[in-house]
Amino acid sequence: MLFLAPSLSGVSIFFILPFAVVFYYALVDNPISQQFAYFDNFVKVMGNGAFQLAALNTLKFSAVAVPLAVLLSLGLALLLEREIPYRSQFRTFFLTPMMVPVASIVLIFQVLFHYNGAMNDVLAFLGISKIDWFKSSYAQIVIVILFLWKNLGYNMILFMAAISSIPKDILEVAVLESASAWKIFIHIKIRYLSSTILFVTILSLISSFKVFREIYLLTGDYPYDTLYMLQHFMNNTFQSLDYQKLSAAAIIMSIVMIIIIGILFITENRFGKDMEE
Repeated sequence: MLFLAPSLSGVSIFFILPFAVVFYYALVDNPISQQFAYFDNFVKVMGNGAFQLAALNTLKFSAVAVPLAVLLSLGLALLLEREIPYRSQFRTFFLTPMMVPVASIVLIFQVLFHYNGAMNDVLAFLGISKIDWFKSSYAQIVIVILFLWKNLGYNMILFMAAISSIPKDILEVAVLESASAWKIFIHIKIRYLSSTILFVTILSLISSFKVFREIYLLTGDYPYDTLYMLQHFMNNTFQSLDYQKLSAAAIIMSIVMIIIIGILFITENRFGKDMEE
C-alpha cells in the first residue's frame, strides 16, 4: 500500500476530489446559498436550447469525424506499408501537424478558407461565387478537414506499429494457401488490429470533443450555428459564472463519454474472444 500511496494521493487530489466538487455544484441552486436543488440543474440544462444545439452539433461532428479518422488512418497505414512513390513526402504531409502548434494549423486554414483566402481565389478563377466558409453550411466540413489533417498522422503511426507486429508466418501461410488480399485483411489483419482500432477510436473521440480550440481561434465565442459545440456552451456558461449549470453539463458529458467508451470496450472484447476461438 505504501508504494501505491503517492499514486492514490495524486488521483484523489487531481481527479476524484474535483469530480466530487463538480457533482456537488451540480446538485445545488448556486454556490453561495448552497441549497440542494437535486436534479433541477440537469433538467434545466437538458431543456436549454443552446445546450441542445451544442450537443447535436457535437454529436454530428463526432459521428462523421471519428469514423473517418479511424478508417482513413488505417487506410494510410496499409498504403504506407507498401513501397509506393513519394512515400516519405506522403508521410511527412500527415505528420507535420504533430510538430507545429495549434495556432499555426489554424493560421493555415484561415489563409485557405477566409472569405478573401486561397480557396475563394480558386473559385473566383473558375467563375464560381465566393463562399463564406465559416458562416455557411460548409463550416463543419472545413472543421472536419482540419480535424482529420491534425489527427491522421498520430493515428497512422499507431496503426503502422500494430501492423508491423502481426506475425509474418501467419501472413505467409495465408499467401501460400492463395488467400486474396481482401480475405487476409478481413480475417487476419483486422482481427489482430482490433485492440488498436479501439484505442484509436477512443483517442479520436476524445480529440473530437477538444476541437473547441480550433473553432474558437477561427470564429471566437459565438461561431456560426453549425460550429457551436458543447465546449462553447460550457465556456460561455463559465464566463457568466453559472457554475451549477456548467457542472451539470460536465457531468452529462462525462456520463455520455463513459457509456460510449463502455460500448466500444464490450464490442472489442467480444471481437477478441471470437478471434481466440
